[in-house]
Amino acid sequence: MAPRQQEDSPLLDKRHEQLHVGVTKIELSNQTSSFIGDINAASQESSLPCAKSTVLKATVIGVSALAILYGRHAIHYAQVKSGAVVPTGPYKLLEAQEGDDFFSFYDFYDGPDSIGSAGYNMYVSQSKAEAENIASVITETDMRTGKDAKFVHMSSVGTQDGPRDSVRLEGKTRFNRGLFILDVRHMPDGCGVWPAFWMTDEAVWPRNGEVDILEGVNGQTVSKTALHTSDHCDMYAHVPSYAKTGEWERITGIPDTFTGQPDFETDTPADNCWVMAPHQWANEGCTAVHDKEDTLGAPVNEAGGGVYVLEWDPENRYMKSWVFSPDIPQNLQDAIDTASADDESQRVMPDPSSWGLPYAYFAIGEGTGCSADHFKNMRIVFNLAFCGNVSGNRFSRECPALAKKFNVTNEWGAHDPVMTCNAYIDSNPEALKEAFWKIKGVYVYEREFEKSKKKKHSKKQEDGEDS
Repeated sequence: MAPRQQEDSPLLDKRHEQLHVGVTKIELSNQTSSFIGDINAASQESSLPCAKSTVLKATVIGVSALAILYGRHAIHYAQVKSGAVVPTGPYKLLEAQEGDDFFSFYDFYDGPDSIGSAGYNMYVSQSKAEAENIASVITETDMRTGKDAKFVHMSSVGTQDGPRDSVRLEGKTRFNRGLFILDVRHMPDGCGVWPAFWMTDEAVWPRNGEVDILEGVNGQTVSKTALHTSDHCDMYAHVPSYAKTGEWERITGIPDTFTGQPDFETDTPADNCWVMAPHQWANEGCTAVHDKEDTLGAPVNEAGGGVYVLEWDPENRYMKSWVFSPDIPQNLQDAIDTASADDESQRVMPDPSSWGLPYAYFAIGEGTGCSADHFKNMRIVFNLAFCGNVSGNRFSRECPALAKKFNVTNEWGAHDPVMTCNAYIDSNPEALKEAFWKIKGVYVYEREFEKSKKKKHSKKQEDGEDS
């Protein structure tokens, strides 16, 4: 999915901001309590020195607490920078995005689609989306448990102007690693439809990377994971076949450099993540394709949904992707079911090593062909687009019957696949009722820090001398 253009993207660590705000609230709370408890309406003057003393004590306590917290943070930061501690421990829950709280983790982007995607849709604000009933949380029976549960619904609606009103959510939290789990019970599907669940940093794209976790167009049924980066991020000879079950997408038809004619004799793997990699389509990236045919779209919807997982672990030098539908590993299901438990001791932590091989494996980090800093400061994005540069350009090939019915020609009399796709969407077909998200939740985990197990080398050893 092509990132939209934006003027500014604050690189703010929300957790540090929350820490500061939390301490401030404690300080203010102590002050307020002191005033209320100490001031007597009948003798305010006599109690004033006591009130001042209490305020002073509260201020000292607040400042001391702040100093301790930031002191600990500074020590931890120094340990991380020195490599003394590394994020290789067990996973710990950061966010459980579910039910009525789901939308609080996101901003609604209000405006047209990006130039890169050029979808035939207009993204709308939260208030407008709710008024048009294309973003809501509803209670339905959970087919997995038989009990009532809350689900997030997102869809689109036709307009008099043509482009459909739709929803694009942009996460408020920035990440540099983590385990990202999407429990989706229905995803948008159909001709002219282009849904995506992905991660990026639009303001610094492609330098800070992009990961497409769930994306499909025109009713595709095979899942893919794609990475889009700046130069020098190549998977060639760094990903063993035994590390995954899927394969690299194959590329053919690239125009010949000298004649401009499509070359269908050459067939190459899409294993270079650079958006301008030679011998790949522009912004192709490195794309891993699932080995099963029923891992996206209608087959998954008919099975009651599925779970999509991305494990982004630069310390262990990889990214991995899984799709589970209809069967979900017990450990993963238990982690989802207990993520919102008030008692943290009752939460089951996910263990990807027990889930079997991923279908996608990308080598990133030290010693690979793609340094870890190709991916940073990324946030989660959900969106639902129509037609555009991908779904539209492929519309005639992947939806030939509809392309023939809604055929639109350009000024030279030639068939225009994008305009034809737009004409189909303008007709507001019954099939677009399948173009909706139904989400149980998104769950984000990060590995805990632990002491590094790497052996430290002395200066003499580094220079090749005997110790």
